[in-house]
Amino acid sequence: MDTRHEDQTKSIQERMAQEALVKERVDDEGNGWTKAYFGGGEHFKNWLEQCKELGEVIVEEVDSTGYKCFEEGGEKLYRIWMKMDQTK
Repeated sequence: MDTRHEDQTKSIQERMAQEALVKERVDDEGNGWTKAYFGGGEHFKNWLEQCKELGEVIVEEVDSTGYKCFEEGGEKLYRIWMKMDQTK
């Protein structure tokens, strides 16, 4: 199934609602990660620096199709994932 094509046919409201549901993930090694940020530009850079100060992070590039300001500006969209504390 081509999810990139599916994302291109969804409205921005549908894409935002779908993104709001993305909160956690588990990597191939069984580590849990929680989404700390979704966006781009200068805000992304600030969030990334702050998150790095707090712990281990993963940056994931997200398809910006449908996000007009990102498409027109040629900007990329990202998710910042923070590693969950396994002791809690």
